[in-house]
Amino acid sequence: MDKVVATAAEAVADARDGATLAVGGFGLSGVPNVLIGALYDLGVKDLGVVSNNCGALESGLAVLLSAGRIARVTGSYIGANKEFARQYLGGELEVEMIPQGTLAERLRAGGLGIPAFYTPAGVGTQVADGGLPWRYDGQGGVAVASPPKEVRTFDGTEYVLEHGIRTDFALVRAARGDRHGNLVFNKSSRNFNPLAAMAGRVTVAEVEELVEPGGIDPDQVHLPGVFVQRVVALTPEQAVDKGIERRTVSASPTRGTGTGSTGTRTTGTGSTGTESA
Repeated sequence: MDKVVATAAEAVADARDGATLAVGGFGLSGVPNVLIGALYDLGVKDLGVVSNNCGALESGLAVLLSAGRIARVTGSYIGANKEFARQYLGGELEVEMIPQGTLAERLRAGGLGIPAFYTPAGVGTQVADGGLPWRYDGQGGVAVASPPKEVRTFDGTEYVLEHGIRTDFALVRAARGDRHGNLVFNKSSRNFNPLAAMAGRVTVAEVEELVEPGGIDPDQVHLPGVFVQRVVALTPEQAVDKGIERRTVSASPTRGTGTGSTGTRTTGTGSTGTESA
């Protein structure tokens, strides 16, 4: 039952070229940067990645993307990742863009053994009708387009068939975890991490705080250990290394009748949601 692995390198050592990965995180929140770094050091390439986005600010999956290690992305958000956009429009990267809620449900369905489900999201658009550019030819034309999907009517409403997602590996980051793989996520890092973890045949979790079995109240467990095969305990330095995507600084209100000086307050979207200091 002890799923703790000594190092991140050991935890991903069996990943091979062409592997598929479900990767947790939302922006900079809850991104398994240490495990991604271990994959980079391993040198694997031609990876198929399923994630909400593909990294930001040259961190997370952007490390693998910039190195040309990712061949295909299934996601719902490109954002301000200029390298992602360049590779996609240049025909270097295949991209399947799907509605964010559909992505979440496809991951969850795959983890629960549900092969497919019907949803109204995307009906009447290229999501259902086909024709979304998956890969460009580098000259402005479309080399590979999405195929049409099955649409059925239930109680007078049309629904499109979407398939569950299963991947070879899943990489996630949790705030706390025990040796049995039970995990707790912090704030917005809970958005996609549990779902990505469920979809992986081999799920590896990096945890900021490792506790002994029983150290987490069962009612507080966000993801049961049955979905997790390997746990990597982060060092204190790795645990506190959290980026802020957009930093804003404003004057604090004057308090009391002291010197009248004002300080500053810094806020931003960090790896645990909205952080302030």
